[in-house]
Amino acid sequence: MTGIAVLGSTNMDLVTYVARAPELGETVTGREFRTVPGGKGANQAVAAARAGGDVMMIGAVGDDEYGAELRAGLEHAGVDTDLLHTVEGPSGTAHIVVDDTGGNAIVVIPGANGTITSIGPGEVAAIAGADLLLLQLELPLSAVVAGAQAARAHGVRTILTPSPVQELPPELLAVVDVLVPNEHEAAALSGCSEPHAAAEVLLHRVPEVVITLGAKGCLYAARDAEAVLFPAPEVEAVDTTGAGDTFVGALSVAFGEGRPVPEALAWASSAAALCVQRPGASTSMPYRSEIDGA
Repeated sequence: MTGIAVLGSTNMDLVTYVARAPELGETVTGREFRTVPGGKGANQAVAAARAGGDVMMIGAVGDDEYGAELRAGLEHAGVDTDLLHTVEGPSGTAHIVVDDTGGNAIVVIPGANGTITSIGPGEVAAIAGADLLLLQLELPLSAVVAGAQAARAHGVRTILTPSPVQELPPELLAVVDVLVPNEHEAAALSGCSEPHAAAEVLLHRVPEVVITLGAKGCLYAARDAEAVLFPAPEVEAVDTTGAGDTFVGALSVAFGEGRPVPEALAWASSAAALCVQRPGASTSMPYRSEIDGA
């Protein structure tokens, strides 16, 4: 079984469903509200666990009701939470508006996630014992860099999702193996709106890039190889929240199992396609048997 360490955020998603998202200064009436366990780190952890990985979550929740619920949700998914610390104060929250097209807009309040500014010996040992480390940018950047450096020092492959997008310091890029931005993040990081051009720029900074393109699939590029566009399964999207995290979680399992890149990307794309056909983030992520049968 693939050992995966996830150093990342754990949030409670506060999700509002509307026909159309409001413009600035506008009020609209929604039809439904849900609280759903989320956070990019926790979402990737759940996705990887459901896809068959042996997953350890590294991060923090608050000492509030949300914190207890978030921990329980991860444990129910089979994620090890021994290094998910409980700190004084509120847990992280994400305020999400989902419209009738399945599109979303999100505001994240870090809460307890903001307390993870570094990693200790226990976290380093957990990373060293894993096959892959998954990182995102909802924790302070200092912790993300420390985690990636620990992984490189112990020969552990690192996959970084650069979201929410920000300038990435050279010391982080130097120890990232696979960068997985969506097309908007790739454009922001590279200055190129066209995915192939963006990938070419990004390959000067990291060895492998996977740019997710939503319904258009994903673009895989590696140094000294021609970039390849892999189509996505054609499905009707209900809610795209968590699709990217589902893709990364499943991809990490496939990579850990040593699958060839085309097979790994196809399998991860199938997982993401199943996710978008259901409402919610972590609650919509498919199990391994579902991905295999897709």
